Amino acid sequence: RIPVMLGTCGTGKTSLLLRLREQYASGTVQHIDVERCATTPERFLDAVIGSSPFPVNSHNLSPANPREAFKTFTVFLDTARTSDGKPCTFLLDEILELRTFESFPGLRHVLRELLEVLNDSANHFALTTRYVRRAHRLLRDGPSRLEIMHIPPLSMSDVSEVLSPTLSEYKQLAENERNDIASTVHALTNGHAGYVRILEESMVRIDARSPDPISTLTALLAPDGALSAACRFSYESRLQRARGYGALKAILDILGQNEGLTLTQISNQLHRTPGSTKDYLSWLEDVDLITSHQKHYSFTDPLLRVWVRLHCHTMPPEQDDVVREVQQYAAERIPKEEASQALAYSDTGKEDQAVPGEHKQWDIIEID
Repeated sequence: RIPVMLGTCGTGKTSLLLRLREQYASGTVQHIDVERCATTPERFLDAVIGSSPFPVNSHNLSPANPREAFKTFTVFLDTARTSDGKPCTFLLDEILELRTFESFPGLRHVLRELLEVLNDSANHFALTTRYVRRAHRLLRDGPSRLEIMHIPPLSMSDVSEVLSPTLSEYKQLAENERNDIASTVHALTNGHAGYVRILEESMVRIDARSPDPISTLTALLAPDGALSAACRFSYESRLQRARGYGALKAILDILGQNEGLTLTQISNQLHRTPGSTKDYLSWLEDVDLITSHQKHYSFTDPLLRVWVRLHCHTMPPEQDDVVREVQQYAAERIPKEEASQALAYSDTGKEDQAVPGEHKQWDIIEID
């Protein structure tokens, strides 16, 4: 079987391939980050051949045109062997980025041609992509060996395991308090592995005395925060792979203000016809930025919506704006009982640090 691993930005696909590579003997596996080196077919071929541990003497290294370069690449994937003549393994990261070649002459069906080659090859392959919807459409009637594998969100126990090294540094925390913190992080991140890791790495740095996931999230969503940078990458990289860039940004801004709108409601606010708005929405769904449920549209990634609300304006947000948005987001996602517990441990030991008349920067949410 050929696994095709699907997951959004930051869910660990590349890390998984790199760990997989470490399990193979030297000279038997090649990792290819397609997103980093898919420029022109000729230069892409040079990059792959130039970094390959496999013998390449029998391949055409001077292709006359883009079509010939791509053909040489597929032949190499199919026929490459290790130094002792055995089948080898290719780990192809972000495989759908090869769609950039479809603008070159003779390369209209690059991905389908490639998948047919992989399906018939004696070599071994593992593929990844962040574009879930596109992958499903491509593989709907695809070759038999290809098997879709979704990378699931982290469970509560997964989050607890990730946070365990960090929380062990807070000696004063009881077991139930550690569980409450893990539950809060899980709720705030929706189990997104990349977001959990960023929060885990930042909690001690932001407050070494008492871990506060909500305060940490607030700091990370500031204009210079690591989580803000991660959201910006996901936002821009997906929009740049879709059609209608400006109109799509406008729809995301509309949904950032009010989620769960219908096609008619969105078209009215966008001042476009329902027909053209439907096209825009389908293009956003195509790159997994939004999802529809019973004809109501919302962000696929709830934390990305918070980023859009904060950062898609004429000026960067003020600190008070970030605090307000994070508090509102947390109030929507954390059960009341957990929010009360979060307030209890986040303020522990801080009363004697307070300065009279000083405004607290990282207020925990108040829930009626």
